[in-house]
Amino acid sequence: MSEGDPPPHPANPEVVLVLGVDLDGVCADYTTAFRAIAAAELEVEQSALPLERSWDFSEWGLSRDQFQELHHRAVTDHRMLRDMPVMEEAAESLWRLSDAGVWIRIITHRLYVNWGHARAIADTVDWLDRNRIPYRDICFLGDKPQVGAHLYIEDAPHNVTALRESGNRVIVFDAPYNRDLAGPRAADWASCEHLVLAEAADMGFRLQTQLPGLEAGTDRLEPDPTE
Repeated sequence: MSEGDPPPHPANPEVVLVLGVDLDGVCADYTTAFRAIAAAELEVEQSALPLERSWDFSEWGLSRDQFQELHHRAVTDHRMLRDMPVMEEAAESLWRLSDAGVWIRIITHRLYVNWGHARAIADTVDWLDRNRIPYRDICFLGDKPQVGAHLYIEDAPHNVTALRESGNRVIVFDAPYNRDLAGPRAADWASCEHLVLAEAADMGFRLQTQLPGLEAGTDRLEPDPTE
């Protein structure tokens, strides 16, 4: 298998499904977090920055240079990557998939900001831990087709297109800026979990899902108060 190629199709039940999971816009609510910081920096009301926005934030009146400067300040000064809201049910769904035997590989382009890599990495890992997002490994890079996974969850239109053109399976995590993309599409993490299981079955993976109500929760990492 050459570098960047997806793992082989399962020839036996011992092969593990590798799920490539994006962070911003999929697990973390980037738009909500960045909107609050941008409004404060621009000295405008948040209502002036609509949540229904395109990929380039044109509805916010930002040029590319203005966006890059605001994003840099959000990451380095406001520690946005550490404090972003988590998407509802993201942790719970990912734990159930992990318990079923899915290898969760976090893939993110959070090293976009120059001179802030150490902080971006530290804040990302801190955010993952505090929000109890399970993962086996993490990749910081922008060229996502280079990452070997059987299935991807992604919101960025250019990443979805690049992955699919490379022959990869992608679940589109719904956002206003990707509505022109073909599915499969997940509106939330409940539907995303269902689609992952369906795609896994279609690829021939045998996952051991738990009966509803019997799965361990995200609080499994809490220290035992009796100890």
